[in-house]
Amino acid sequence: YKTLNVYKEAKALVIAVYKLLKQYPVEERYALCDQIRRAAISITSNIAEGMSRYSDKEKVHFIEIAYASMMEVDSQLEISIDLGYITQEQYIEIEKQINSVGRQLSSLRAKYLPQDK
Repeated sequence: YKTLNVYKEAKALVIAVYKLLKQYPVEERYALCDQIRRAAISITSNIAEGMSRYSDKEKVHFIEIAYASMMEVDSQLEISIDLGYITQEQYIEIEKQINSVGRQLSSLRAKYLPQDK
């Protein structure tokens, strides 16, 4: 999994999220920040776990969980804009990474889906 481009980009997304969260107010440290961190880490964790599975069905399952976690991060960052914790510009920058990882996860999922004959 470590050689997969999607894993490398997802890891870069996690790092970007962690850096962004440093500017959140202290009162969010154990609330929204923790939730965003857990969801972000879940992306890379599920890619790694999925790629360690032998069956394609299991691989797809974990890729789908990684995608869902990424959407959770996206949603929570949008809420962060509304709360004034991040700017629209900061969100747009990280959204580019989210979109790239999302496309790659979709391609990876398609690779392991059963093919109709």
